[in-house]
Amino acid sequence: MAFELPDLPYSHDALADHGMSRETLEYHHDIHHKAYVDNGNKAIAGTEWDGKSVEEIIKGTYDAKAIAQSGIFNNASQHWNHTQFWEMMAPGGTGMPGDLEKALTESFGSVDEFKSQFAAAGAGQFGSGWAWLVKDSDGSLKVTKTENGVNPLCFGQTALLGCDVWEHSYYIDFRNKRPAYLDNFLNNLVNWENVASRM
Repeated sequence: MAFELPDLPYSHDALADHGMSRETLEYHHDIHHKAYVDNGNKAIAGTEWDGKSVEEIIKGTYDAKAIAQSGIFNNASQHWNHTQFWEMMAPGGTGMPGDLEKALTESFGSVDEFKSQFAAAGAGQFGSGWAWLVKDSDGSLKVTKTENGVNPLCFGQTALLGCDVWEHSYYIDFRNKRPAYLDNFLNNLVNWENVASRM
């Protein structure tokens, strides 16, 4: 099946009062994400991956030994990553459901400690990549980080929360202050109800 650019689940200016400007979403969604969709469709056309789901393509083309991933993997993975990212945010964020708060406290000691570890993972990712809260195959919750477009699907994990730390995601609003961007994401933008629904 061909990749399709999803609509944002909110207007382009819905996050502007909460640290993510209309300009950022126009560039990030309308240009960067669209490029992954368009280039991904070109890359899979006529291959064995044509007609497969994006999840099947990611799992089937991921090569942990490859320094630079294939064009098919990179575009499919980044398309999937961004689709999740838009859904993981809401204007002003949302309240955290009690079951998620309990799970984070049991796994990390407190919600604040989880946020600290998540922010540290994102800030510590050298170059481009993502910070993640994942549910591992054994059911445990972990904070991870991945380079470039690699995501939790590659490791058999469930992505509960992901934050894009490629420069295009924050440079318009935060310039080179990635830690400030991560702090704003965690405290003003996360759709915790969406995170809880992925548990």
